[in-house]
Amino acid sequence: MDILLQDVQERLTGQIAALKYVDEDWGQLDDYSPNFPVKWPCALIDCFSATYDNNGNLTQNGLATIRIVYADVKLSNSSAKAPAGQKASSLAFHTNFKAIYKALQGWAGHDHYSRLVRISQRRLTRDDGVRAHEMLFTVNIKDVNAAPEKITVERASFEVEVDTEML
Repeated sequence: MDILLQDVQERLTGQIAALKYVDEDWGQLDDYSPNFPVKWPCALIDCFSATYDNNGNLTQNGLATIRIVYADVKLSNSSAKAPAGQKASSLAFHTNFKAIYKALQGWAGHDHYSRLVRISQRRLTRDDGVRAHEMLFTVNIKDVNAAPEKITVERASFEVEVDTEML
């Protein structure tokens, strides 16, 4: 799972220059102080849930749901009569949210997990001026962390000399 979360973080950082902060979600948006521990706009990544089936030899196949929360502070007017520059600034939120979808939908960065597939998205209700939407992706993962280590031992080769006169 750690590989998947790191890969998603690197993918978003590399694909979407507008994101100023990309990290695992450890509750940064739950800090209702005037100084959130993020830069705006941000994307927060977490494993929302996972279910597993045994595969044998202490390995498992899982179906994980990855949650991406995209957030920004709403500083621009988006009303019908707002100046064009303010409306464009407000629409950047939707442009960036769509870019997250484009960067992750169908993408797989490692052989331990399948391609990501978006299953839902929704707006998160907040009362602090932070605009946040979440997107959920499913992904099949293979977990081999509990499997015994395999040790490869090379066979030693040796030559035997035989005295043919003694035969």
